[in-house]
Amino acid sequence: MELDLHRLWIFMQVVEHRGFSAAAQKLYMSQPSVSNQVRRLEESLKTTLIDRSGARIRPTAEGQLLDEYGKRVFLLAEEAVAAVQQLSGLRTGRIVVGGSTTVGTYLLPDLLATYRSRHPGIEGHIFVGNNKAVIEQLLSGGIGIAVVAGAPVEQRLLSEIVLEERLVVVAAPDHPFAGVASLTADALADERLILREVGSQTRELQDRTLAEWGVTGAAQTEVWGPETVKRCVAAGLGISLISEHAVVDDVRAGTLSLLTMDKAPQARPITLVRRRDRLLSAAELAFVRLLREQHTWPVHPLGTPVPTGER
Repeated sequence: MELDLHRLWIFMQVVEHRGFSAAAQKLYMSQPSVSNQVRRLEESLKTTLIDRSGARIRPTAEGQLLDEYGKRVFLLAEEAVAAVQQLSGLRTGRIVVGGSTTVGTYLLPDLLATYRSRHPGIEGHIFVGNNKAVIEQLLSGGIGIAVVAGAPVEQRLLSEIVLEERLVVVAAPDHPFAGVASLTADALADERLILREVGSQTRELQDRTLAEWGVTGAAQTEVWGPETVKRCVAAGLGISLISEHAVVDDVRAGTLSLLTMDKAPQARPITLVRRRDRLLSAAELAFVRLLREQHTWPVHPLGTPVPTGER
C-alpha cells in the first residue's frame, strides 16, 4: 500500500479548514477536485477518513489518526529541507517570522530590513496576529519562529526572553489630563478605557495592570489592534494603556499625549518562541542570531533608547 503525499496534504487541508470548499479556496482548486482527491485517498487506504453525514464534515477516528501522522510527515520534510539549507549556506531560501500584533508591527519590520541587508538572497515574510493566533501557527507548523509579547507557557514550545517593554497611558492632546505632572490610578476610574481584544497579550496586561491599580469599574470599549486603539484615543473616545513603542511617532507628532502616572505598569518580556521538536533552518538561525544582538528597542517614546537592564 502506497500513501500519496499530495492527496494526504489535500486531506489535511480539509481537516484544518473544516470543509471541502474552504480547503479548495486555500489550495486554489475546485471543490469537486478536492473531494475527488480525498475519496481516492480513502479508497487507497480502504477506510473512511471524513464523516460527511452531518451539517459540517469532521474526520473519523481513522482520519484524526492519519492527520496526526501527516503533520509529523510534513514536519520531517521541513526539517530535511532545513538540514540541506544549513549545508548550502544562506545564499537562497525563505523565512517566515511570526509576531504578536505589537511586536510584529513595531519591531519586526526594522529587524527584517536589517536581516535582508545581511542576507539579500533570503526571501523574508512576517505573520502578524495576536498571541493566540501566533501560537496556533507555531504549533501547527505554519511558522518556525516567532517573537511575542509575554512568556507563553505551552509545553511544546521553547521560549527565550530577548527584550522588555512597558505599557504607557495615552490620551487625546486636548484631554484634561494632558500635561498634568503626575496622575494617580484613582484618576482613571471615571474615564472610558479603550482596550485590546481578548486573546492578545496586551489585553491580559491591561486587565492585570488595572486590577493592580484598583481600577475595576471604569467603562470599557474593546477594539482590535494597537492602531485602532490609537485612533480611538486620538478621536477622544477614551484613554488607553498601550505599548510604549506603539506611540513613538504619535507622541512626537502631537496626535497623542503621554500621561505621567505615579506608578508605572510592570515591564513585560518580549520572547523568542519556537517548537521544541522542530529543527530550525539556516535562515531561521541567522534571524535568531540577529534578534539576540538587540539589547534595546529602536527608540523610546520620550526620544532616547532605554537599555533593557535599566527598566
